[in-house]
This record gives sequence, C-alpha cells and structure tokens, in this order.
Amino acid sequence: MEATTPPTPAARRRPNARGQGERLREEIVAAAMRMLDDLADDEALSLRAVAREVSIAATSVYLHFPDRDALVLAVLRRCHEELVRTGDEADAAQEDPAARLRARILAQAAWAHEHPGLYKVLHESAVHRRLGMPFKEVLVARTTEAVQRCMDAGVAPRDDATTVAIDLRTAVNGMLSQRINEPDLPWPPAEEQIDRFLIKLVGLPPRAG
Repeated sequence: MEATTPPTPAARRRPNARGQGERLREEIVAAAMRMLDDLADDEALSLRAVAREVSIAATSVYLHFPDRDALVLAVLRRCHEELVRTGDEADAAQEDPAARLRARILAQAAWAHEHPGLYKVLHESAVHRRLGMPFKEVLVARTTEAVQRCMDAGVAPRDDATTVAIDLRTAVNGMLSQRINEPDLPWPPAEEQIDRFLIKLVGLPPRAG
C-alpha cells in the first residue's frame, strides 16, 4: 500500500503567485477592520479568528503580521488614511475657508458614526501607547491648515493655528467618543455641537439660519 501524506493547513489555499502576497495582506487587513468594527476592542481580536475569516491557515497571517499589535496598527493606519481622504474630499467640495473646515470636521463625524467600533479602537486602543501612531499627525496637520486658511481669510481671529486646531480636534474627538460610549445620553444633533465648537474654539461667525 502506498503511503499517503496527510493534508496540511496550508493546503486550504494555493500558494500565492507573484504579487498575490500583497493581495493576501490586504485581505487580512480588511477582515481585521470588519471584525474590529464589530468588536470595538482590539484586545478581543485574535489572529486565529482573522485567519478563519479569510479562510487561511493561522501561520499565513503570521507571515505578514508577527503579532496582534502589528495587525491592529495596520488597521488603525488604514482607518486614519480613510479619515484623511474623507476629510480631503469634503474640504475640496467647498469654496470658502469656513465651509471647508466645517465640511472636513463633519466628514470625520460621519465616518465615526458609520464605524463606531473602529473609531473607538482608533482613540482608545493601548497599541498607540505601546507602538506609537505617528501617522495620526497628518490629521492634525490637515486641520491646522484648514484653521490657518480661516485666519488668513479674516473669518477667524488671528491666533496660533496649531493650538486652535488641537483644541478643536480634542473637543470633536471627545464628543464623538462619548457619543459612542454613552449613546443613551440626550445628545443634540452632532452638527449643532460641531458648529458650537467652530464658533467658540475657532472663532468662526455663526452660520446664517
């Protein structure tokens, strides 16, 4: 009788051809994003569960990400990229500086509303304390540039744009995180809160109507 070799976990999927390794990495990150949006807690994510979601062996995940923190960091980088892109697109659709800044912040709020689990992990995960997330500086820079345009156009009082942008982001991030963590509070519309932040922190004039 011929000896047979038992199938291995790696047999679940054909070996990746050239260029498909990066495609698999993208599938892993996308699966982890979906799972973290549901879990809202990076500590609850396991690489084995991600492997099952993608229908690959757990060892295939480890080829791309040595541990859970590395995968979570990749997901958070992707979230940040989406937030930047969403804000940039909203900004570009407006003309005057005040409307551009407002559109940017509202776009961030809309993304958080659509992805509350990911937003929670983005701002509350311990990964940023262990590994750091320097890519988050891009959002601060974009907001600072938008605030500076308002000041240059005379629609906001002169001040240090970076300080004002950080104050604004602190208020908006806090508001969005609290809405996610305490949804039963009698929240006013997010748009109204953001308009108050823009008036009180940036110094924009109240919107007509």
